[in-house]
Amino acid sequence: MKVLDVIAHILKKEGVEYLSAYPTTALIESTAEVGIKPIICRQERVGVGIADGYARVTNGNSPGVFAMQNGPGAENAFAGVATAYSDAVPILLLPLGHPRERDGVFPQFSSVRSFSDITKFVEQISTASQVGETMRRAFARLKMGRPGPVMVEIPSDIADTEVDASILENYRPVKATLSKADSGAVQFAARALLNAKSPIIYAGQGVLYADASEELVELAELLQVPVMTTLAGKSAFPEKHPLALGSGSSVMNGCVYHFLRQADVVFGIGTSFTKHSMTTTIPSGKVFIHATNDPIDIDKDYYTDYPIIGDAKLVLQQFIEACKDLQNPSTDQGNSNVVGEIAAVRKACLKEWTPKLTSDEVPITPYRVIWEFMNNVDPGEAIVTHDSGSPRDQLMPFYQSGGPRTYLGWGKSHGLGTGLGLNIGAKLAAPDKFVVNFMGDAAFGMTGLDFETAARNSIPILTIVLNNSTMAIETTHMARSHELYGTRDIGGNYADMALAMGGWAERVDDPADVGPAILRARKATEDGQAALLEFITSEETAFSYRRPFS
Repeated sequence: MKVLDVIAHILKKEGVEYLSAYPTTALIESTAEVGIKPIICRQERVGVGIADGYARVTNGNSPGVFAMQNGPGAENAFAGVATAYSDAVPILLLPLGHPRERDGVFPQFSSVRSFSDITKFVEQISTASQVGETMRRAFARLKMGRPGPVMVEIPSDIADTEVDASILENYRPVKATLSKADSGAVQFAARALLNAKSPIIYAGQGVLYADASEELVELAELLQVPVMTTLAGKSAFPEKHPLALGSGSSVMNGCVYHFLRQADVVFGIGTSFTKHSMTTTIPSGKVFIHATNDPIDIDKDYYTDYPIIGDAKLVLQQFIEACKDLQNPSTDQGNSNVVGEIAAVRKACLKEWTPKLTSDEVPITPYRVIWEFMNNVDPGEAIVTHDSGSPRDQLMPFYQSGGPRTYLGWGKSHGLGTGLGLNIGAKLAAPDKFVVNFMGDAAFGMTGLDFETAARNSIPILTIVLNNSTMAIETTHMARSHELYGTRDIGGNYADMALAMGGWAERVDDPADVGPAILRARKATEDGQAALLEFITSEETAFSYRRPFS
């Protein structure tokens, strides 16, 4: 067998169903032969995004894989890999490499060297006989510990080399392993949580990857503790639950703001507690319980009073048992008033924003689009993601997800246009869901041609473009240049472009038609068409509680 054929069979053994790719790489042919469907994208960054979205929705249980050619293919994939690395997404990257005799010779691009800072593990297949060992190490890194991109570079002179078939016969799928936390550490932390006056649970995407939402709900209900999630962890806790506060990033709703500000103990579970422009800065004076599966997160940006290392699901189970053991049923009733307080704060916040959410103004406010979407789509039947910039910050505080992985939040590395690839990958992973991405016109300009990838491959996603014909978020940053040269203005008829690329599309400028248009678009996706709705929107720059803490 050839090396590429061995790799294809190993991918099949490991449960890979799709290979997103952009030629030239002969791995496309090898994987197709073993029944792995190739999804050929229009550019590499989106191809990485397809693998990324697929891995997020499957929780990494079925790997997202992207393959590309050496040189320009690997170079062009860099931004997508950076996003997956910053958001800790388990994807496998399989670039071709230059022939070994030219490896590292200037100006040849070396994936091994260049991607080492944005991958969890990167290795080159240095000899053909090592292909099985190298792939085993790659899948071991992919399945265990903190998630992240893993890369195996395949030198072009090795790719077609013949190897003994016994390499494949001896390959066994890698088994993942998980670890509990130190029981004594959990006992101390559980006591602090029980003794807190105003505790809050701060849940990250580690809860999603650990499939630990049920345990998170059980602990929250046991203690009557409110729960917020990070941007990446949004949907880890059911957002219509009476104890749900919603999500926090650089923006947040009034519930997150209120309860995080007054909390005395913050229990972080499955989160890195990273300080970043896209994360919530937690006010000072809190006691921190921090449970993570990666020691690098502990004491990184906040002093950790109670450090816990372990898998989120197992750790939550330990906390549940510890709290039950420590609780005095006759006196420890938790905060019996917290559900009513959450409801009151949410009601006040919604009242404040109702004029924008229901506005009849023309051009349409983006908040009206979000409101109509929320009122016409069951969140349990959908998977929703945003793009970077204003669509993310307008959508995330208000949209209530419908359960684990019904919302894909991302943003620590946040290139415009990322949401489209995630959307395509999510639909491949969950074909029965109504899969929707919200993006601005600037984001569509970055990656919009890959809407044709969805149309060509019969992947019936919905893309919602909020088109205000300008970069509204840059109003204050580009005031003088715009006055002199119109630097913020951009334009286009994106519905026409979608039609030209083989999809279903409508352009909507009447607020009264927003809801009906969403239903028509959903019907188009149910009929198997990739759909695009272009809403002509206002230059909205108001956001909910934008980074109020320091």
